[in-house]
Amino acid sequence: MSSIIYTHTDEAPLLATFSFLPIVEAYAAKAGVNIETRDISVASRILAQFGLADDALAELGDLAKTPEANIIKLPNISASIPQLKAAIKELQEKGFDIPNYPESPSTDEEKEIRAKYDKVKGSAVNPVLREGNSDRRAPASVKNYAKSHPHTNKPFAEGSKTAVATMGAHDFASNEKSVTMPADDTLSIVLETSGGDTIVLKEGLQVLEGEIVDGTKMEVAHLQAFLHNAIAKAKADDVLLSVHLKATMMKVSDPIIFGHAVKAYFADVFKQYGDDLAAAGLSANDGLGGILSGLDALPNGAEIKAAFEEGLANGARLSYVNSDKGITNLHVPSDVIIDASIPALVRNGGRLWGADGSEDDTLAVIPDSSYAGVYQAVLDDVKANGPLDPATIGTVPNVGLMAQAAEEYGSHDKTFEIPANGTVRVLSSAGDVLIEHDVETGDIWRACQTKDVPIQDWVKLAVGRARATGSPAIFWLNETRAHDVELIKKVNAYLPEHDTEGLEIKILAPALATSYSLARMRKGEDTISVTGNVLRDYNTDLFPILELGTSAKMLSVVPLIAGGGLFETGAGGSAPKHVQQLVEENYLRWDSLGEFFALVPSLEKYADQADAPAAKVLADALDRATGTFLNENRSPGRKLGTTDNRGSHFYLALYWAEELAQQSDDAALAEAFAPLAKTLREKESTIAEELLAVQGKPADIGGYYAVDDEKTSAVMRPSKTFNEALAAF
Repeated sequence: MSSIIYTHTDEAPLLATFSFLPIVEAYAAKAGVNIETRDISVASRILAQFGLADDALAELGDLAKTPEANIIKLPNISASIPQLKAAIKELQEKGFDIPNYPESPSTDEEKEIRAKYDKVKGSAVNPVLREGNSDRRAPASVKNYAKSHPHTNKPFAEGSKTAVATMGAHDFASNEKSVTMPADDTLSIVLETSGGDTIVLKEGLQVLEGEIVDGTKMEVAHLQAFLHNAIAKAKADDVLLSVHLKATMMKVSDPIIFGHAVKAYFADVFKQYGDDLAAAGLSANDGLGGILSGLDALPNGAEIKAAFEEGLANGARLSYVNSDKGITNLHVPSDVIIDASIPALVRNGGRLWGADGSEDDTLAVIPDSSYAGVYQAVLDDVKANGPLDPATIGTVPNVGLMAQAAEEYGSHDKTFEIPANGTVRVLSSAGDVLIEHDVETGDIWRACQTKDVPIQDWVKLAVGRARATGSPAIFWLNETRAHDVELIKKVNAYLPEHDTEGLEIKILAPALATSYSLARMRKGEDTISVTGNVLRDYNTDLFPILELGTSAKMLSVVPLIAGGGLFETGAGGSAPKHVQQLVEENYLRWDSLGEFFALVPSLEKYADQADAPAAKVLADALDRATGTFLNENRSPGRKLGTTDNRGSHFYLALYWAEELAQQSDDAALAEAFAPLAKTLREKESTIAEELLAVQGKPADIGGYYAVDDEKTSAVMRPSKTFNEALAAF
């Protein structure tokens, strides 16, 4: 039996599900559409590793490889180590018998536990479910709404000092080596130390014919020098210093780089107290916040805390995540996520927030130069041409290569902090050296894989979108980067397999592609960005935030290679702040538009899979209802006393019911929904009052990573009148 699988995830998206899913289930049931749920939250993933919950992620991973897949995936926590530890602690407090996270595993048991937790960290969900490439774009209704109700992109001040600082050499981009496999093989990665030892870093690495394999390194001595220089420059220029990484997705490399940034900024503190901190298990990789929270247990903790405070007072001025709570850019590695943080900087006129909450120009530190030029190109464009006007600009949809853990985001199990000087080699099963790098202790070395079938599918998807829209399709590939050289060969080989007559298809280096796309945007023209996995992530935040004010309003479809569909519902970067506000004020600002958008193609897919025309009627009505929702401005407000997430769901339900009652494609559905539409319209003011009445008081959801279902349902469904109308329906 065909089903739509709706995922339970984390934080604000999960809270919203408690309110929205009962509506979806009630409406779907009338059309004979089967809805099921699977829990892929970080808490559930942890419990599954220890046999205490079903492994829903593995189940969905298998389903994604079949034509029957129809999965709606909400944003999930890509757990950093501090988040993972917090989730473990909460589950232990709730009575679950799970072990602590081993910081430095030494025994076989500790190594096994660590391996289990490592499967939960970072982007654990995405490689499992993303058995297809990405098609992300702003729905026409959203784009039209943004033009009619434009947000403000602030201008940069004359003489703005805001800039990007990046290494440009001795980093992942410059050290990359890449090969295309001539045949199926099993590879190994070894470190031959200068002392004559051989350390096997990875063995049994399966690769397929035509697969691209990369190896590269970040040279730690040069990273440290770069960070010290960037800190000095920020201080000399009297601008804010901010570090922008993706520690959630690049879950091995970026926390290490983040740790080097913390140590560089507090160099004097670590010189004096580094051994004390290490002995106490307080790691710079976990951020300043983790260190400060553990100092009370140290006999000289107060002395070390004072040294950190002195470092903050005397160092370059840091940008702050939350100045009211003293949370700096260096507090938590997962707090500042580059794909959301840099667009916010651009929107705000090139300024971030300092210790006192005031705004100032910023030196944005992006150590690896692979994609830093994209952001510098945006800064240059806005400084030269002024802010982008959402009322007139074009759009930049994305076709992203991400299937089967393509590129950097699939590198976690092949990324290593090098333990000794020597040479890292990637060896074929015959012992041939495919890639090698001389390395020093502390260098970060990684390998990536990109399979050929996803590349073929990516090219096909790009041509298809260009044909469907008439927009130029630009492959963002750099002919001076080793990996991109191999990709360019494949793109040039596969494009002739498709009808490209009359289409504009180009290959441009990322910085040039950025400038090209921005120039067209300013003329009101659309440009498809066809990118690798990381730029898929970056571009689908960068352009939507400038166009729409948020990336949460994007339609994100993953046409799975096996024929099924994965429908993603937007980004979750702001989700933690929304949870905090709900708990404090019983107000949830989370915008569920992404869920509304994803549900439409999911229902359309179901209609085909199950030969269920009523599902298509449901989808069409929802699409029209979402247009009304936007025109009536029913998205959640920012402040108490306005419509929040729960109110937005009520209005979507009202408009959806009315559309279904009015349509003529399915008389039975129209008859079924007419009474509900009448009831909801008649009782609109009562329901709105009941939803507003609960605001302003604390809310108890019974947890953060593992909420109490009964308590959370009560909080997220506070309108007795609305609940009774749905139940009667």
